[in-house]
Amino acid sequence: MLGLNTKLEELEQTGQSIKTAIIGAGQMGRGMVAQMILMKGMIPAVVVDIRIENAKKAFLNAGIAETNIKHAKTPAEADEFLREGNYVVADDSKVATNCRLVQAVVDATGVPEVGARVAFDSIFGKKHIVMLNAETDCVIGPILKKFADNAGVVFTGAAGDEPGAVKELYDFAVASGFEVRVVGKGKNNKLDYDCNPDTVLEEATRKKMNPHMLTAFKEGSKTMVEMALMCNATGFVPDVRGGHGIAGQVKELPEKFLLKEEGGILSRYGVVDFVNGIAPGVFLIVTSPLAEVRAEMEYVSMGPGPNYILYRPYHLCSLETPLSVAKAVIDRQPTIVPKAGLVAEVITIAKKDLKAGQNLDGIGGYTVYGLIEKYEVAKKINALPVCLINKDTVLKQDVKKGDVITYDMVELNESSFLLQLRRLQDKLFN
Repeated sequence: MLGLNTKLEELEQTGQSIKTAIIGAGQMGRGMVAQMILMKGMIPAVVVDIRIENAKKAFLNAGIAETNIKHAKTPAEADEFLREGNYVVADDSKVATNCRLVQAVVDATGVPEVGARVAFDSIFGKKHIVMLNAETDCVIGPILKKFADNAGVVFTGAAGDEPGAVKELYDFAVASGFEVRVVGKGKNNKLDYDCNPDTVLEEATRKKMNPHMLTAFKEGSKTMVEMALMCNATGFVPDVRGGHGIAGQVKELPEKFLLKEEGGILSRYGVVDFVNGIAPGVFLIVTSPLAEVRAEMEYVSMGPGPNYILYRPYHLCSLETPLSVAKAVIDRQPTIVPKAGLVAEVITIAKKDLKAGQNLDGIGGYTVYGLIEKYEVAKKINALPVCLINKDTVLKQDVKKGDVITYDMVELNESSFLLQLRRLQDKLFN
């Protein structure tokens, strides 16, 4: 992100601003709107939410006068309101994706099906699309990138989310000449595969969180999705299904992430993993083949080697995401994006014994959770990507707790736009 501050200041000085639309006015969307208001050279021009009051609240919380907030029902209305110097709210994402003055769209919904439509419409509306929606990205990121490349716009994951934060570290390390051996992130609560929105309700209420969201974090599905994006962007893979997920402190990780024959836990290098005890940070394990470099790493207090840790102790979620917007619009560069096809898949695991005819409910629910697996392995066993599941997914047979759920075990909603894009992606990249 070096130099973006200067470039944004230059836009501001010339009276220009990057007009951005934010889809989804939940906690992440509201924080992004407030932060963007404080930035030079860009504005949150349009906020969309299915509950129009949520969209208005995002602007009001950011200090915008209610008289300057206009409800647009069409893209043409949105353009007119923006030309008059107002901020726009809408309850239909197409108002933003078809608004001529909007240059970039951020999907902050976190809903895979919605994210697929928002990304597709943004790309074909010739707008850059920033995905603060890892659930969509981990299923159809490669085809969305292909569409964006063909349309001449940028498709990218978001700065501030762990995958974006770790990719910045990765780019720095590779550019500096280090060999990257492990890419990873922290997890701030112990894995609980059995939790559901009922069991976490008291904690969710206390923390003012959606219980489904808290469940997705505790069961690990969110971590798995984030790790999959790291895999797809770097070519690294999970060492074991679900990752090792060790407990440890930052200073311990260079030794723990050695190969087994070196006294560590890994069967290979070039892997993605997570660690309990270092959240909210992200990290890399790096090394160098040259004794001179290793000697200087020890001199600068990075340890004796051969492995060293590069650790970023924070990620600021949606407060950083506007930087991905700026990078896309000004530099036409993504923050994090799949290199080609999928490298990792987040497969579906039964959270409890399930019966034929039962509807599934996706991550953060009562029936399933996700585990990261190598894409080729997932393909071989016909594993169902967990983010393809919605309330209309029906089991065709009984499944035992802990079993992998495969495509042939379910009846999917054929009208799902996400599913249609995934099938097209499978054909194009395989």
